[in-house]
Amino acid sequence: MKKDTYKTIANPIISEELRVKGSKFIGYAFSVNTQAEWQKCLLEVQNQHPKANHWCYAYRLGMDGNNYRANDDGEPSGTAGKPILGRIDSFGLVNVIVIVVRYFGGTLLGASGLISSYKESAILTLQNAKIIEKVVEDIYAFTFDYSIMSEVMNAIKRHKMEMVHQDFGAIGLVHIAIRQTEVEEKLLHMKAAIAKVHLEMVADLEEIEGLTIEYVGTR
Repeated sequence: MKKDTYKTIANPIISEELRVKGSKFIGYAFSVNTQAEWQKCLLEVQNQHPKANHWCYAYRLGMDGNNYRANDDGEPSGTAGKPILGRIDSFGLVNVIVIVVRYFGGTLLGASGLISSYKESAILTLQNAKIIEKVVEDIYAFTFDYSIMSEVMNAIKRHKMEMVHQDFGAIGLVHIAIRQTEVEEKLLHMKAAIAKVHLEMVADLEEIEGLTIEYVGTR
């Protein structure tokens, strides 16, 4: 069965300071879904710590886990980003970025010291986060003539669909969120209710007059 849930963090988190031989490490974690979102979070942290020496980070996005990055930001290769990414994975999280800010304290820590410090800072950050399970949902746009508005709205209410957007201008428009593994079933029930036909007859309907249903995206 296709998996349509994942674990992430509920709210942004900042860790307590970790001090190692004069260097100071501060960890941040954010729930993000896109490149634009993680870049915004990174910029916010950089703006909060303009005098820091390094802003190292790692993220993993998407259900398949193939969209990820580990950035050392000037630290020796593999000593910062990879340890941070390893902690994200050990907590089983996706759609998360962890950023560790370092203020250099004057003493070199060596590769093993850096790996240990960035790893520990990421752990301090994530162990204080509220971890939640989220459901992957597809968003569909229902565009309709006002002559069938009551049928559309009654179908949404009857099948307890979440309406995430609405626009009642020259023509009606609503965006509906549907759990990804239930899309086919839910759309069939919606069409049957709007067209006022039995469920078994929906497959024979090429279209419903006054109604257009289009996939918008996934959240």
